[in-house]
Amino acid sequence: MLDVRRPDPDGPYSRSMSDPLLEVTVLHARDVTGAQEGGADRLHLVGDGVGHTGLSPEPAAVSAACREAEVPVFVLLRLNDSWTTTGGELARLVGLAEDYLGCGAAGISFGFLDADLEIDTEVCSHLTDALAGVPWTFHRAVDSTLDPRRSWRLLLDLPGLVAVCSAGSPQGMASGYDDLLATAESDPAVATLMMPGGGLLAEHVPWLLRAGVRQFHLGTQARPGASYKSYVQADHVRSWRLLLDAAAARAHPSAGTAG
Repeated sequence: MLDVRRPDPDGPYSRSMSDPLLEVTVLHARDVTGAQEGGADRLHLVGDGVGHTGLSPEPAAVSAACREAEVPVFVLLRLNDSWTTTGGELARLVGLAEDYLGCGAAGISFGFLDADLEIDTEVCSHLTDALAGVPWTFHRAVDSTLDPRRSWRLLLDLPGLVAVCSAGSPQGMASGYDDLLATAESDPAVATLMMPGGGLLAEHVPWLLRAGVRQFHLGTQARPGASYKSYVQADHVRSWRLLLDAAAARAHPSAGTAG
């Protein structure tokens, strides 16, 4: 049985279900402190080839990041620069995931499509079966499917899924924001899983919150110069934390008065 460290739900970083969750991409242990001090609720750890995709990190990097982290760390499973994988890679991905969980990761992140640019439910199901009970996020591949609305319906049926990172377009939210917002407004279940990322702007936040979105992803926005060559900075993350909390209070003023 896998020895999976779970974050304490009553710990110092626990938040109300009505509060927006903020996920920040980290590349190594040196990014963790800035993300946590700024108010990140979850970390998304990726290795080389970052951009909007990224590849799987080495287990040693996962271990180092998890030792620094007091919030959940989800680690990316991806071995090539496409949304597909092979049988040999799939076996390696399962092994990597087990290593990551043994290092202290709370969950994993992946996104795979088949040759028809549909959600590869066979691959996804194989991973979720092999890693039963482990929470996971579907990372950006949904934006490259031929029929995103159908793809969202397929994702809703996959066990253990806690978030779908999406920009509404492979080109990012600069091109996909309108479609992303319309998708969130179309179905409360979709809005609950949706985690906008890939060019999120401050002006997007109020509208997405009103549509029912409760998870948000930061990449380069958390770094000086919007560059992955810079470390995550607490003040950059904190500005988003304050923005999200203030916008959520305005969108749902009664949520903060309960109790």
